[in-house]
Amino acid sequence: MKKNSLLTPIYVILLCCLLLPLSGCGLGKLAREHQQAQGGPVELKLAYHLPANHYLSQGMERFAQRVNERSHGSIKITTYPAGQLYTDKSMNDAIMSGGLDMGLNSTAMWTTVVPALNVLDVPFLLNSYDAVGKAMNGSLGYTLTTEMERKGVHPLIWVDYGYVQFCNNSRQLTKPEDFQGLQLRGYGQIPAETIKALGASPVTMSSGEVYMAIQRGTIDGQTSGTTAMLQRKIHEVSKYLTMTNHAFCEFVLAMNNASWEQLTEEQKQLINECAEETREEIHQQTKAEDLKAMRQLQEKGMEVFTIPPEDIPRWQEVTMPVRENFIRNTGDLGRQLVNQCLAANN
Repeated sequence: MKKNSLLTPIYVILLCCLLLPLSGCGLGKLAREHQQAQGGPVELKLAYHLPANHYLSQGMERFAQRVNERSHGSIKITTYPAGQLYTDKSMNDAIMSGGLDMGLNSTAMWTTVVPALNVLDVPFLLNSYDAVGKAMNGSLGYTLTTEMERKGVHPLIWVDYGYVQFCNNSRQLTKPEDFQGLQLRGYGQIPAETIKALGASPVTMSSGEVYMAIQRGTIDGQTSGTTAMLQRKIHEVSKYLTMTNHAFCEFVLAMNNASWEQLTEEQKQLINECAEETREEIHQQTKAEDLKAMRQLQEKGMEVFTIPPEDIPRWQEVTMPVRENFIRNTGDLGRQLVNQCLAANN
């Protein structure tokens, strides 16, 4: 009896080895058994602060679902939407410290750690959605990825958010001079410099505070994408929308480096594949979502003004000190990044 009981586990192992080639796609049975032997699946927390019904949020949910399904239980990603785990201000520290495995946040929120990311907010550098795609899939994206990795953070994908606009509750902004005297919320260093260059006063606060701040008159307006304005119901407290397309907001899905390194090569490949599928879907959505949100804001009562192409040089001239200051602060790297953006316009 003892002999048979000792041999039984060996038979089971041999049977598993014989069945291994028949296992399904994804990570396969061997990886699943390895994780089970280690105490179960790799559990990862993914946080984002955007509202759950934002199309970027929906993209993150699809990404997590893909990984969970295709890993056959080897990886379990749990999502925490709408800032319920971390706000946009606190998320990055959590990722770097290991308190959070992965998070989706705007590049503007990473600029204190990786100043090179400020280039995406330098006004009037990337003049079309195609130029943005060309830059982020090419030399600009490679350079920015390298800069983040130097800080011990692993960027999975760059995620298009859309062009940045201005809204306020005081007057329509049809020319730079109209900004005089306004107080506008900026979401980072370069947006604040842009607001100041246009003659307004920048105010720093979390995106979740903007609605009440405009409603109470603490600020006159803000700068952000139209999709965020719509999702946060800014049209209820802000009357005027100016379509400047002056900066392009990118988000980055970033992982804590230790969380990334704990994965097997097969797991890393699976996560990369799922992330790339999600990135491409979002890239195809971005322009349509921007314009759809603008129309919906207009339907809800906002007065929309789009800067005519012939007026753009005037806006570029007024905000040029922001570009010059960025290059001054970042040196040769900054000049390289600016040139990579401008080259993508061709």
